[in-house]
Amino acid sequence: MTVRSLSIAVSFLLAITGVGCSGSDSTSVPDTMPVGGTANENTAAETASGEITADLMREYVIEISADKYEGRGPGSRGDAAARKYLAERMQAMGLLPGAADGGWEQSFDLVGVTSAQPDEWVFSNDEKSLTLKQSEQFIVSSGVQSDRAAIDDAEIVFVGYGIQAPEYDWDDFKGQDLTGKVLLIMNNDPDWDPQLFAGETRLWYGRWDYKNLSAATQGAVGAIIIHTVPSAGYPFQVVQTSWTGEQFELPAGDEPRNQINAWVTEDSARELVAMAGYDLDALRESADNRDFQPVHLGITTSMGMDVTLKRVSTANVLGLLPGSDPELSDEVVIYTAHHDHLGIGTPNEDGDVIYNGAMDNASGVSLVMAIAQAIKSMPEAPRRSVLFALVGAEEQGLLGSKYYAEHATFSPGKIAANLNFDGGNIWGDTHDVTFVGLGKSSIDGILTAIAAEQGRVVKPDQFSDRGYFYRSDQFSFAKIGVPAMYLDAGTDFVDRPAGWGKAQQNHYTDVNYHQPTDEYNDSWNFDGMIADALLGFWTGLAIANADEMPVWNEGDEFEAARLEALAAESQ
Repeated sequence: MTVRSLSIAVSFLLAITGVGCSGSDSTSVPDTMPVGGTANENTAAETASGEITADLMREYVIEISADKYEGRGPGSRGDAAARKYLAERMQAMGLLPGAADGGWEQSFDLVGVTSAQPDEWVFSNDEKSLTLKQSEQFIVSSGVQSDRAAIDDAEIVFVGYGIQAPEYDWDDFKGQDLTGKVLLIMNNDPDWDPQLFAGETRLWYGRWDYKNLSAATQGAVGAIIIHTVPSAGYPFQVVQTSWTGEQFELPAGDEPRNQINAWVTEDSARELVAMAGYDLDALRESADNRDFQPVHLGITTSMGMDVTLKRVSTANVLGLLPGSDPELSDEVVIYTAHHDHLGIGTPNEDGDVIYNGAMDNASGVSLVMAIAQAIKSMPEAPRRSVLFALVGAEEQGLLGSKYYAEHATFSPGKIAANLNFDGGNIWGDTHDVTFVGLGKSSIDGILTAIAAEQGRVVKPDQFSDRGYFYRSDQFSFAKIGVPAMYLDAGTDFVDRPAGWGKAQQNHYTDVNYHQPTDEYNDSWNFDGMIADALLGFWTGLAIANADEMPVWNEGDEFEAARLEALAAESQ
């Protein structure tokens, strides 16, 4: 059996009914799990899977990553043009408009924030001063939606990881008053013990957005994150391109905010703490303990930046296939991929200013659209509804999926699952597939068994130290309790030596990620994308046709939100 034909596998798929079997072993398939379906329906699904082709996905990738879309920056004309194209393709395949107003787009406002970063940033104490250079040593942006962001003679305090996590008995702040301070924060989270912060698997506590919010919650006026390649998962050039120029946010509410949010290189942080008489490695070692206390460095800094604000609008593109079961059609399986990228930005060494985002994420869009084509081609829709959501502004902090989660067209307790694609396998067939989120929900058993029928092994996040579960749109759904998965490329490539796959993915991260060089070229091999799209097709179909919805595994961090969402439905 090849990865492109699952003929016998379909009989397994449609032998499964208790997707949400509470307490079942999520690594195996419960005995009672049919997706329900006659032999004719199974044959129809197998026929429909043939709609998933390399030519179809290549067409989408080449189209929306073309220069004419100008990198699909949120609120730009390229963004609007890409959304229009995708909505027209959804309409042509026979989907229905999925937005609450009956249209194809769920529009939402963004505030574009452009910070006039100073060329230099000066830090001083009674004896010395240190001047850092913009771009080369630091990147800073406004944390406020105001025409001016400023800090005045604020003290620098090293706060270790900057984490408060009662469930791990961890508090880096120890009740100290940090109002008006600028917090110097390590990236990542403690990783030496698998029972503490999930070991090497990064949690949200290790992400830059958590660090900034954590600092603001303490009353700080600024946050400075120390960049290292291992702790960030990408080189400093990604910071240079991703946190410069116009940055987009949802309109501010009453949430706490820093005046400034910044990154500094590791060498710059080392110089900074040395000026206060400390060794950076020793400080970091001290932060690896529960009894760590914030270290006041006796160094102060001031900074003021003019900020240009612009209000723009973007949208999530939503295509709906209503379910065929009168009792289950008000529940939904949601496929997601983000349609945006970085737009026009800093030129690279070749003078290219368009950040095309072919891999990230025209490829993910192509996967979802191919799956949509396949499911829609079936003579009868699945029992549950299926929503194909191409969300916006992901690169700005998962803003489109966050907006959808807060203004969902189906209530959270009616959303059976989210299947997210963020980047496709452009290197060929694999013996494995990566399931970011494996071990968290009963989706595990469904996807693992279907992958086995493809002759593939499902592996957890193979770059778990990079925190990918918290870096893409499935996180927005998980936070409202929806069992969610992020399907990513495997690393064990057919007819390639050991280590080849990881080398390709690392090369992409080091050279092309968030760079103008993320462009389509004829070397792309769509065989792996076909296999992954088929896996997403059969998994979503299984969930859409099952008697019960998936559940988070007992004790998972998102279980409580799910139980709350389900309880709201029963009231």
